[in-house]
Amino acid sequence: MKILMFGRGVIATIYGWALRRAGHDVEFYVRPGRAATYGDAVDLNLLDTRRRVWGQRVVETWPVRYREALEPGHDFDLIVLSVPHHRLPEATTFLSPRVGQATVLVFGNIWTEPRAAVGALPLDRIAWGFPQAGGGFGADGVLRAALLPSVIFGTLGQPPTDRERAARQAFREAGFRIKERPDFRGWLWVHFASDAGLLSQGLRLGSLSKLVGATSDLREGLLAGRELLPLLTARGLDLRRHRGGVLLFRAPTWLTAPALAWLTAHVPLARVSFAAHSDPDAEEPREVCRDTLTEARRLGISVPRLEAAQPHFAREGTDRV
Repeated sequence: MKILMFGRGVIATIYGWALRRAGHDVEFYVRPGRAATYGDAVDLNLLDTRRRVWGQRVVETWPVRYREALEPGHDFDLIVLSVPHHRLPEATTFLSPRVGQATVLVFGNIWTEPRAAVGALPLDRIAWGFPQAGGGFGADGVLRAALLPSVIFGTLGQPPTDRERAARQAFREAGFRIKERPDFRGWLWVHFASDAGLLSQGLRLGSLSKLVGATSDLREGLLAGRELLPLLTARGLDLRRHRGGVLLFRAPTWLTAPALAWLTAHVPLARVSFAAHSDPDAEEPREVCRDTLTEARRLGISVPRLEAAQPHFAREGTDRV
């Protein structure tokens, strides 16, 4: 399959590497002028758990191919669109006249109605998914990351189309297990709110990486997530359909917070996923918290811990989200 990764962010790079290793033809679309800045290879330090429970360490320099233009007549079969949720409108506006015959895999956080979030992209060309990987580029340019053995795919209430099945097959060929979420809209919103709870406390400390091993701060993050559950209900979600997704926030924090602290401090996969998010200026965590707080206020839901963290994600020079 000929695959275009949209951008050269962390998720695009990790999965581009995995798909290329499986024999797919992979390129990256980047803004004009970025290819020279990025260079012709990526330095990887990756914990890959697809075949071993505790993971296999991969350290290599991976040659990559870029393109800085995308014409409507291209021959890509799949475009993987994984961008921060606040950049999605810009990305879909660019892609909509350039989809060609490709399927677009929307591969990341969404907090609005999914069909509205993709703008003018043709809905019959879209597949919905979510990565199970994390990490970050260090000051030395090395991508330090962790890759889980599964990938989330879902639908919005109907069976997968042929295009969606083909997208799933590409990831299966790369050694991933597919986890299906029939109520993908609900799953996305639960995940987004969960992120907001933990990120709000990471921002309070300076970055998500500061939560590694921090039992009391992780407890606050879990409680912040618990306070957001009524917001999901107010948005119309039946949380009984998402028991697994909300269990961490409903369980007693005297049990979950120390367990999560131990995992982030001692289990390489969890430690890498948290520790790599060390950029104190990263915009996406702030945008996640801003959008969640805005929605809570709109619906009149009390979220005191998210409110208390607002000074750490308010727009610069203001006290507003």
